[in-house]
Amino acid sequence: MDLINQFIGRYTKEYDYYSQVAQLAQQKLDANLQTAGIRSIVTARAKSITRLEDKCRQRAESGTTYSTIDDIFDDIADLAGVRVALYFPAEIDQVDGMITRLFKVLDKKEFPGEPKAKARKKIFSGYSATHYRVQLKEEDLNEGEKRYAAARIEIQVASVLMHAWSEVEHDLVYKPLMGDLSDEEYALLDQLNGLVLAGNIGLERLQKAGQARVAENDRKIANHYDLAVHLLGAAEKVIDKPISESGLGRVDQLFDLIRALGIDTPGQLKPYIDALHGNVEQRPLAEQIIDALLAEDSNRYEIYNSIRRQRPWAGEVPDPNNETYRHIGMFMSRWMELETLLRRSSPPGARPIIPTARQLEGMNLLSGDMVYEFDLLRRARNALVHGVEVPGIEYLDEATKRLDMIIAEIKRRLDEQGKGDQPSLQLCFTVGSSPEV
Repeated sequence: MDLINQFIGRYTKEYDYYSQVAQLAQQKLDANLQTAGIRSIVTARAKSITRLEDKCRQRAESGTTYSTIDDIFDDIADLAGVRVALYFPAEIDQVDGMITRLFKVLDKKEFPGEPKAKARKKIFSGYSATHYRVQLKEEDLNEGEKRYAAARIEIQVASVLMHAWSEVEHDLVYKPLMGDLSDEEYALLDQLNGLVLAGNIGLERLQKAGQARVAENDRKIANHYDLAVHLLGAAEKVIDKPISESGLGRVDQLFDLIRALGIDTPGQLKPYIDALHGNVEQRPLAEQIIDALLAEDSNRYEIYNSIRRQRPWAGEVPDPNNETYRHIGMFMSRWMELETLLRRSSPPGARPIIPTARQLEGMNLLSGDMVYEFDLLRRARNALVHGVEVPGIEYLDEATKRLDMIIAEIKRRLDEQGKGDQPSLQLCFTVGSSPEV
């Protein structure tokens, strides 16, 4: 039995393993794309056994040499594959940020690359996409899934039109079942490529037309996909730099919240978008706007918690009967007391926000030794509100005690400053440029 046959025999036994790896990656990516409001079709597969054997033999015939079965496994990077077909090609930057955040990226390749010396002459540029070689993050997998972290996965990202064209070209050119193509067939493939590239331009124009439609001040935003389109267009004007997907966050939860509050037109959202800062890698846009809405009225936390229970993260199973949730409630009740205290002390007409430790220190409401503590507590609050992680009971109890001390200190300093005599407090409730945590 030759080496390739041995490799195919081993891969046949491990086929289900690679299929499961691909499915896990597809589910993770698809869930995040959908919640971020990025229209796409995400598919997954383990490489066909027949096609894999053909590929190995073609490589061997073209001069690739293998000494062991592991050499072949090292050479074939797409045994587990995921394909992302985007409705709007311009959103590829958001997908790039998402893949970087969700996976361990081993390699990234953009097409078209450098033309091959002997490549057939074409008028159009050919395949346009980005390929990633990634692995699942072990810390994101449960104990029964950790073995999948060792597998490499190829993720291909392109427009829906480009993916369709590449399937046709790949099967005709690289896997010819009826012999080499004629010059006329190559010319027709090139012509179709030109139509696809023109189609991509049409998709980009369609997206911009959608942005213009959604941006009408008095028109209600229909769904979280339209909200994502609006956020990307409006926020980039405010932040004045590209926004990667890691800066979008849970747009679906934001949409449910603004709809529940009746703040669901571009005109009504404009003040919140205008208040965005540029630290989107740490604080996604949706989280910032959600926090601004919550800071205006602590009663909105209950509405938002109900939304979160209806739209949990993939794999998140909230259990209100769990003892941890009672301690979360104690911490959050103290945090809402802090927000209420600051909101009542703000100047008339000012828009409340959740302040940073530096802002509170600048207003002489925190001593230097409490600044670091408040930052940690604020991070804990963000993690609990936005579902990033749930600290343990002991940490929550200690955090609640420390928050009580900070609230008492802020009350004491407000009393010393005197009611209405807080000119520096205006800084806390106006748009600032300092990064959030």
